[in-house]
Amino acid sequence: MNARNPVLAVRGGTKRFGGVLALDDVDVAVYVGEVLAILGDNGAGKSTLIQCMSGVHQLDSGVIEFEGDPVDLHSPAAARAMGIETVYQDLALFDNLSPSANFYAGREIARPGWLPLGMRLLHRKSMAQTTMDVLNRLQVTLPDLDAPVGLMSGGQRQAVAVARVTAFNAPVVILDEPTAALGVREARRVLDLIHRLRDEGKAVVVISHAMDHVMEIADRAMVMRRGRKVGEVFPTDSSRDEIVSLIVGGDS
Repeated sequence: MNARNPVLAVRGGTKRFGGVLALDDVDVAVYVGEVLAILGDNGAGKSTLIQCMSGVHQLDSGVIEFEGDPVDLHSPAAARAMGIETVYQDLALFDNLSPSANFYAGREIARPGWLPLGMRLLHRKSMAQTTMDVLNRLQVTLPDLDAPVGLMSGGQRQAVAVARVTAFNAPVVILDEPTAALGVREARRVLDLIHRLRDEGKAVVVISHAMDHVMEIADRAMVMRRGRKVGEVFPTDSSRDEIVSLIVGGDS
């Protein structure tokens, strides 16, 4: 695929929930090797948009394209199979399991051989090694790879969740408020991790209300208001006040 073509795109995306128009003819394109921030106040349509991009909801009209071809993202599993991974604010981690068990939840590697009643012996060593390789590649340091993630800090849990979605070479990673409720040091680690995902050639989509973080990590920002796309800016060429004004409607 030509790097100048979007890996993921929404064309004319429209979505209603009863009488509420959540998305109104939205166009968005996501490219490899960039961080796209989706900005807007509560109710702007950001979450609905990424949920349609990740298979949670289906568009009422419009089309989603992956690598230039229209696709039917009828479920989150279909989106993951396509190569679109999403980390929501709740992280969806199993607190009682280790990082490697979380990485492979639902995708466990079984040892060859036959056991009755459909039982399988898991290849725990292989799963643990792959988990360590991914964490090392992304420069994520954890105090104990065998510890349950429920005992880890918020930043470490976020890092596990983000690293997990890269373990299976997904080209698109969507992050919903990845630094919310994190302290300064832990947020710094997550921002560095987002930079590394971009440097690896991932297409990264970030929803964030933290404008300082957006100004640092985003290559491009799309602004939404009341379900519509109202603008697109490059943070390196725009001031924070200009972007905020676009979010709240100061341009109208």
